Amino acid sequence: MLYTLEHSDSTGARAGLLELPHGSVETPVFMPVGTNATVKAIGPEGLEALGVTLILSNAYHLYLRPGAEVIRNAGGLHAFMGWERNILTDSGGYQIFSLASLRRITEEGVEFRSHLDGSARRLSPQDVVEFQQLLGSDVLMPLDICTPPGIAEEEARQAVERTLLWAGRSLRAWRSGQAAGQAGQLFGIVQGNFFPALRRQSAERTIELGFPGFAIGGLSVGESFEVFRDQLALTAALLPQSAPRYLMGVGTPEYILEAVENGIDMMDCVFPTRTARNAQAFTRRGTLNLRNEANRLASEPIDPGCSCPTCRRHSRSYLRHLFKCREILASMLATRHNLHFLQTLMRDIRQAIREGRFAAFKRSFLEGYQMGLDEGRPDAEQ
Repeated sequence: MLYTLEHSDSTGARAGLLELPHGSVETPVFMPVGTNATVKAIGPEGLEALGVTLILSNAYHLYLRPGAEVIRNAGGLHAFMGWERNILTDSGGYQIFSLASLRRITEEGVEFRSHLDGSARRLSPQDVVEFQQLLGSDVLMPLDICTPPGIAEEEARQAVERTLLWAGRSLRAWRSGQAAGQAGQLFGIVQGNFFPALRRQSAERTIELGFPGFAIGGLSVGESFEVFRDQLALTAALLPQSAPRYLMGVGTPEYILEAVENGIDMMDCVFPTRTARNAQAFTRRGTLNLRNEANRLASEPIDPGCSCPTCRRHSRSYLRHLFKCREILASMLATRHNLHFLQTLMRDIRQAIREGRFAAFKRSFLEGYQMGLDEGRPDAEQ
């Protein structure tokens, strides 16, 4: 089986096991993002040391650069990047559709101009699946239409219909690849913007198509936390218990905990690594801005309770110095810490679910985390 539910909590949180071609993945799991076949500022051996078993890469970016020929010649994406564990590849739909002035959507797919060199490109849903199979992805995502907040319901409805049309074509391409020996799993994506009826319709019809796993798209795109929470609860409740559930684009403790409480198994976001490169570090008392003047003489580590290599060896003062000097090591050390923090959080979440105390864990964690959020705001001395 692709997914085995091992423990469920009274809140709706669940812990399980995802069986993928490059090994088992304990869930709930957070996936670091390696858009261009690398998680920025940390190498494969560093990710392995942290216990990471699944990362995300982006088919759109890899399609443009280095392209199919290079990756095929290397023997697939795993060999190309020296990563022996699992990879989920996003279709790049979000990136394509964010380039509003450079693309045209048709029933056959999308025509767009590369953001790199302006060259004209055309991708069908089938092309996107076949390229991800060439990559050797362990989890593939179909081409979909992610719509922004504030659009009219009719526009959102049209996007849902086209996403469903493309989903059927994607499935057929994926099954052809499976028949030829491809092992990766294709997840369907539920859209619907912020219209409950459209989300229900999208979920029901995507489930009917028979995907082995399901993703929730179009959330955490700028809406309030309250809207996010309500739309997530509505959508997650519609998905089958027997299949893995993936919430796209979530990577802060508050959002991760909310997702887990709604039975989500997989999450990803660039936030932990992007903010690390900008001197923002996670702690149990909120985020910490390492450039702040308050850290100039601070001899303590980022988080005194953290066991990561950065915290075992280096002080806030040293890290502030590195960031002020724009040393590459600053990003490397902060990235390792932030990813270790989330790996530890996910491990603690899984343990709390297994012991039936997730609600208490979530409450206790957020009480401490939210108390210290102000520490992460930059002060006057930058």
